[in-house]
This record gives sequence, C-alpha cells and structure tokens, in this order.
Amino acid sequence: MEIEKITTEIISEKIYIIRDLKVMIDVDLANLYDVETKRLNEQVKRNISRFPDDFMFKLSKKEFEDLRSQNATFKLKARNYLPYVFTEQGVAMLSSVLNSERAIKINIAIMRTFIQLRQLIDTNKELALKIEQIEKHLIERLDDQEHAIKKIYDIIQDMKKIEIPKKRQIGFTKNNDNGA
Repeated sequence: MEIEKITTEIISEKIYIIRDLKVMIDVDLANLYDVETKRLNEQVKRNISRFPDDFMFKLSKKEFEDLRSQNATFKLKARNYLPYVFTEQGVAMLSSVLNSERAIKINIAIMRTFIQLRQLIDTNKELALKIEQIEKHLIERLDDQEHAIKKIYDIIQDMKKIEIPKKRQIGFTKNNDNGA
C-alpha cells in the first residue's frame, strides 16, 4: 500500500481495545510497514529490551479468539503462534528498530492517529461533563420551580380556607317581616 493512501481512517480501523489498552496487531503493523510479520517480530525479539509489557504483549488464546469472533473485518490467517500487540508506546518504539524511511513515515501517521483518537475521547469527556452540568442545573431549576409551584398551591389552599364574610347588601331590601 502506498504511504500517501494510508489515511487516519485506515489506521484507526486497525486499532483495537484489548486489556483496556488501544493496541495494534503485529500483522497489521507489518502490512503498513510493508514487511513480513515474521521479519517485524524478529526485529522486536532482537531488541526485546525496548519492548516492556506495557509497550507490547502476546495475546492469550482467548483474547485472540475473542478478537477474531468480535470483529468481522478482522481477517487473520491461521498462525502457529499467537500475535503480538503493540500499544502506542510500542508502536513508537518500532520506529527505532525498523530503520526504513517508510517505517518512519508510517509511524508518524500512526502517532497522529493515536493523538486524534485521544483528542476525540477528550472532546467526548468534555461534552459528557457539560451535559452533566446542564442536567444538574436543570434539575436545580426544576426543584426551584417545583418549590415555587408548591408555594402557590399552598397559598391557594389557604385562601380557600378563609371564610369570606357575606357582604351586606347595599340599597333597600324587602323585609319579609309583616311587621312593617
């Protein structure tokens, strides 16, 4: 695949969440770097001290099966070994063990994709926080309105209890007493 055709969208489709970490699988990285997966993993093994567990780890059989079953787009040939996955830091470290111009350019594109994903997540967190603040404010306002409506209702109820004295009629009244 030509470097110019590798977009953020293509890269982001190759980022998976495993063990609550955003990772990329060795075969996908090898395809992006245009090297064999076997060669990529050889370079990693030759420089294993650069890849601690929080940079790279091997999938368990269950994780691998779950990944294959949950992702219809994830097409992975049968392998004799479980794949390695690389966190963002592990991908960054790959550029130091893969000394090609393509690897450098691909790593830059991958790092930009991780940054965009982080910004998107941060934006969503900010949006969620703003929505929560608006909801809280609305609830407070509703509480204030409910309190005001209850006060009005209580006043009306109190007014109903007040006995209004009968007004004296103004003018002449016809007296039904026959004494007049």
